[in-house]
Amino acid sequence: MSIETDIKQKKFRSAFQRLAINLTYTSNWLGYKQLELFKEHDITSQQYNVLRILRGQQSNPIKVSDIADRMLDKNSNTSRLIDKLLVKGFAKRTSCPSDRRAVDVVITETGLELLSRIDPILEEWENGLSASITEEEAELVSSLLDKMRESDSNNKNQ
Repeated sequence: MSIETDIKQKKFRSAFQRLAINLTYTSNWLGYKQLELFKEHDITSQQYNVLRILRGQQSNPIKVSDIADRMLDKNSNTSRLIDKLLVKGFAKRTSCPSDRRAVDVVITETGLELLSRIDPILEEWENGLSASITEEEAELVSSLLDKMRESDSNNKNQ
């Protein structure tokens, strides 16, 4: 279905406006789909993102500020997300040996088990996307999105 049909808008000011609206709409659509997947595991997409970051550390502690830098949603309250993961037993805090004011976080075995249950579900969902676009098209779209963000950061540096 086209963006025009989905939002019931016939014309856009330009191809770039159509692109921006389509990206926003599609991003929200993807977010809602992920929300449905994570809901049955009692986590949010932001909490999943933290767990994914922690798993990538391979049991090495990471500072909360470093997690915040890696978040997909830069508006997330990382400390609050980590607090919720601590309560659920998916993560644990440790003291940072090099900075007593800093807090390190690591994923627990329970957190790793949760991710191992979610991974095949997400993989199946992501593979379902391949019914609508090819791997080459996915690579092309991804590289074009990278190019858009790169262009924005180049403009900020000027």
